[in-house]
Amino acid sequence: MQIESVPPRRHLPPLVKLALELGPLVIFFLGNAYSERLGVAPDQKLFVATGVFIAATVVALAVHFVLVRRLPIMPLVSGVVVVVFGGLTLALQDKTFIMVKPTIVNALFGTVLLGGLAFGRSLLSVVLDSMFSLTEEGWRKLTFRWGLFFFVLAALNEIVWRTQTEDFWVNFKVFGIMPITVLFALAQTPLLSRYERKEPQPGE
Repeated sequence: MQIESVPPRRHLPPLVKLALELGPLVIFFLGNAYSERLGVAPDQKLFVATGVFIAATVVALAVHFVLVRRLPIMPLVSGVVVVVFGGLTLALQDKTFIMVKPTIVNALFGTVLLGGLAFGRSLLSVVLDSMFSLTEEGWRKLTFRWGLFFFVLAALNEIVWRTQTEDFWVNFKVFGIMPITVLFALAQTPLLSRYERKEPQPGE
């Protein structure tokens, strides 16, 4: 009996993946920053930005699926929360829903990662759709760090949206959270190098 080989799992090029994941957030910022120039009342800017944010998120997920025929867990969960809480924001004309969305998403991922560790499972590779190959110890340590980091992001969002203006909060999402996340990811490079799983060389 002939055994069919399983096709290799396809991954997006890093720049394409980055554009699809960050593109909707950039569009959200632009919608809030420039809608007033198009005649939108100042107190309605965030609603306009939320509408384009929802549309851009759905488009980004659709493009991702077309390219690789699957959706990674993190963008999918985040996208569902954007649609649900963004929809509630527009339907009820209550900005609280979209402003608390990052808190819920980050707390959810932090709970999943640290909860998985409590049950002996390192779920980071699933959540981040990672292409890294690490030892079990490496995955445990990296998962613990990212789990705590997600809770830090959740706390930061709560502090900012409850104490600052809407425009400051929108700017913080783009020019605060994004650089903080990139810097944190880069800071994990030594751990990735130390615990990288070495593939056996031919003849070993």
